[in-house]
Amino acid sequence: MRRIEIDIRGLGRAIAELDGRNPRTAEAVWNALPIEGRAMIWGEEVYFETSVECDDENASPSSTAGDISYWVPGRAICIFFGRTQPYSPVNHIGRISEGLGIFPNVKEGVEIVLRRAR
Repeated sequence: MRRIEIDIRGLGRAIAELDGRNPRTAEAVWNALPIEGRAMIWGEEVYFETSVECDDENASPSSTAGDISYWVPGRAICIFFGRTQPYSPVNHIGRISEGLGIFPNVKEGVEIVLRRAR
């Protein structure tokens, strides 16, 4: 299983495990690591723009807390930590397996770094 470390500057880190729901999108994100961005908040979702470009792949209009997804229109990684649903369909690529509790404390503009977990 491929694991991603999500480092949120000044708050800590979380771990996500990539899954098979959208393998082309997950592969594109994996191959682009490390990815750095600045957090934006929408409800109970943290997201940030990336340089990764993917098309819709089994895009879903709903999410559950812990989903890590890719939002095609914004070229963004989205981390859902509550009941907020996607603005528009997203490609789910994995789930947070450790550290979901830090996301409610993320503030707009904080640096986030995704890298391959060791």
